[in-house]
Amino acid sequence: QVQLVESGGGLVQTGGSLRLSCVTSGGTASTYAMGWFRQAPGKEREFVAAINWSGDRTSYADSVKSRFTISRDNAKNTVFLQMNSLKPEDTAVYYCAASYTSSRYYYPRTLRDYDYWGQGTQVTVSS
Repeated sequence: QVQLVESGGGLVQTGGSLRLSCVTSGGTASTYAMGWFRQAPGKEREFVAAINWSGDRTSYADSVKSRFTISRDNAKNTVFLQMNSLKPEDTAVYYCAASYTSSRYYYPRTLRDYDYWGQGTQVTVSS
């Protein structure tokens, strides 16, 4: 059973930065595509970013493109989300997720394509 634990959330002012981490255990990191999603109060969970198992292909939601960067360190079983130029509308609980795959070209953007989820970490951006 794969387990994911997020960390790095917190309170930051508009324009600030945060770096989220997600450590995986119970599986081989290099066999999973990884994604970050977020859910604001009263809203559905939405896609933020995804990365393939080898770390050389990424995908972003339009709302975070050029501000957020997803990366991974398979030796440390960790995926990161660097968030810069944060806005109040980025306030949400951020979740990392893992999708088992053998394809370098698979890094999905939809919730149902992910097999495992973390518990989430709160990010609050004050105006």
